[in-house]
Amino acid sequence: MNYIGSKKKLLKFIEYSILDTAGDIKNYTFCDLFAGTGTVAKQFKTLCHSVITNDIEYYSYIINRNIIGISEIMECEHLIDELNQLKGIDGFIYNNYCMGSNSKRNYFTDKNGRKIDAIRVKIKEWKNDSRITENQYYHLLASLLESVDKVANVASVYGAFLKKIKKSASNEIKLKSIQPISNNKKCIVYNKDANELIKNISGDILYLDPPYNARQYGANYHILNTIAKYDYFVPKGITGLRNYITSDYCRKNVVKDKFEDLIKNSKFQYIYLSYSNEGLMSLEEIENIMSKYGKYEKRTMKFYPRFKADKNREYTAETTTEYLHILKKEY
Repeated sequence: MNYIGSKKKLLKFIEYSILDTAGDIKNYTFCDLFAGTGTVAKQFKTLCHSVITNDIEYYSYIINRNIIGISEIMECEHLIDELNQLKGIDGFIYNNYCMGSNSKRNYFTDKNGRKIDAIRVKIKEWKNDSRITENQYYHLLASLLESVDKVANVASVYGAFLKKIKKSASNEIKLKSIQPISNNKKCIVYNKDANELIKNISGDILYLDPPYNARQYGANYHILNTIAKYDYFVPKGITGLRNYITSDYCRKNVVKDKFEDLIKNSKFQYIYLSYSNEGLMSLEEIENIMSKYGKYEKRTMKFYPRFKADKNREYTAETTTEYLHILKKEY
């Protein structure tokens, strides 16, 4: 999935830094507190004894509940095939996010919007009728979210749709199985506020990748939350927004207090914070906060490509500097 702030290209840097500072981690509990699409958690599910993931966005919870929360290969091809053969219906997505319904929104072709509705309704029906297990439900729903992203008529995120249907969005949606990381590791997946959850969990390694700036994930990925929840509401404005959770990590006036509260309440020996040089908190602010609670150091990676929300906007540089702030906490 094309995702703001994805750490896919930084995985080796993150893994090396954690192994270099924390040593042998095979018996450790690893927590990814702002998990997003689970890129970092997936890597450490293969390296650690157990994994905890969390994200306040519901679509993220669904994705991580599948790839992290399930520990066996899902044999669901017969269900995938049945879902792919469904005829489309006029459901919530078609009626509110496709041009043919007169919604004036162009997130999907009419055909794909109807097909998404049909698949989502059938998954819910199967769950309610106990035809599928809980793990199968999360697996199918996560696979739908990933498949939807391949045919969405957006530039990158879901904050706005394109006026004309782009080439990839014109392809017919085809549900593909997104398999979990299959091993016998103990994993727990949460959908909670990070600052509240941190008071009730503990472990060895805490990885933090909070929002850097004012972009709210709830607004940028609202369509995925709508498909995941498939609840009724009245979409707002041109883009059809739903009510969404706003993160204090996206607010300049409160982010420092929220971050220090998180560090103070963390019951983990090693804490790693990924943060860009373009973030709302400065390097000095982060160092000052983390240094209060133990031994601090910083590592740098300088070739992470910038996210461009607007191709017509001028940017001062084509890359950002990505920092990994490291704290060995003293209790």
